[in-house]
Amino acid sequence: MPIFSSQQKFLLKLSAVSCSIALITGCANNQRDTFTFTADLPPNFAYQAVAVYVPAKSETCTVPGGRNTEVGYNMKWRESYTPNSEIPMYRRVSGCPLVIWKIDLEINSSYGKQRGDFSGDFATVVIRDEVESKYRSTFDETGESVFYGQCQWLFRTSGKPRILRKILDCKSTDANGELDRGHPFSAYTLSQLPGKTVKMKITLAEVERPAIGDTWVKVPDGWKRCMGDNFEDQYAFCFGNHKDFSSFKMVDGRVCTIYPGCTE
Repeated sequence: MPIFSSQQKFLLKLSAVSCSIALITGCANNQRDTFTFTADLPPNFAYQAVAVYVPAKSETCTVPGGRNTEVGYNMKWRESYTPNSEIPMYRRVSGCPLVIWKIDLEINSSYGKQRGDFSGDFATVVIRDEVESKYRSTFDETGESVFYGQCQWLFRTSGKPRILRKILDCKSTDANGELDRGHPFSAYTLSQLPGKTVKMKITLAEVERPAIGDTWVKVPDGWKRCMGDNFEDQYAFCFGNHKDFSSFKMVDGRVCTIYPGCTE
């Protein structure tokens, strides 16, 4: 067993006390000044979040140009993604005390291997000093609040080769999956959030549908693309012609006549 001098023992005790104080203070600050945002998403989905801050109540200061009043999370979601984001409730920028105002969310997913083969839709978390009870989300006994949504892939063709593209459409739902109006959304008061967890839970609809009406015809094995006036017709509405169809190209280069199976 090592032998310490009286001075060494004093320094060790001082260090231990300092660490304990730091831990306690850190926990207190965490409980007081931050909350966690997280998401339960379908496979190959990710979210981006931008926390937006404004001058705190009764403050008359401003931030020049509004610079540095937003903080991003998972902005490079393709390279690095984490579902949990610890979000400060208060910041000070250019000497101005700021408070969180909202979180702008983007729900993203890729449908191909190229960088442009992705789509996203938005969701919002609103934070105010006061929120009407009918709009205010609540927390359970564990300190977690969940809001829900469902995303659906919409497909269309683009360009002269009629390349298949997908659009992600996300709507709000209740806890049972019943579709609601608008995009996924929740609202909280500032006093609700310290030390709590806000979770966005998104499901993916099993069925895809055309992004534009009267451009595809449903057949037993999927969907067939209407020809329109000719292959160069970028709109190519069916207009009742359910006999003349065109091929289209998948993002992986396959030339297909039916979606999603490609070949009939």
